[in-house]
Amino acid sequence: MVFRNVDGTRFADVTAGSGPGPTAVHSSRGAAFGDFDNDGDVDVLIMNMNEPPTLLRNDYAGPNGWIEVKLEGTRSNRAGIGATIVVDAGGRRQARAVVSQSSYYSHDDLRAHFGLGAAPRAERIEVRWPSGAVDVLKDVAGRRLLTVREGSSPP
Repeated sequence: MVFRNVDGTRFADVTAGSGPGPTAVHSSRGAAFGDFDNDGDVDVLIMNMNEPPTLLRNDYAGPNGWIEVKLEGTRSNRAGIGATIVVDAGGRRQARAVVSQSSYYSHDDLRAHFGLGAAPRAERIEVRWPSGAVDVLKDVAGRRLLTVREGSSPP
């Protein structure tokens, strides 16, 4: 089944409009989430037993914005695993932890994806690194991949 988050208050079942992938019969064991086609929306790769994986491409074409954050550690580990990213945009605050694994037989995209809704930019992005360092960026344009290098924000 495929569900869409509706205003952070409930989920709507959108399986019927999601193409044949979600209803195809497979023996599946894991799922990896990430922007596989680098178009700004989150796709899903489902790991099937003894057969190729199934890619569920999300081809969102609406007006809402997004930003993806990729970390480059200098004192912390190179991928920023263990860091927490907090994004303030459009009156909402979102947080994501960068983790190395999240599902059986699967590994999510290490880039953290944030929906911005109608906001064209993030007012503030804070990265709390495993080393204890904190980077803060302000007024960051959306609809792009942002790479944050540990220790690179202005003091």
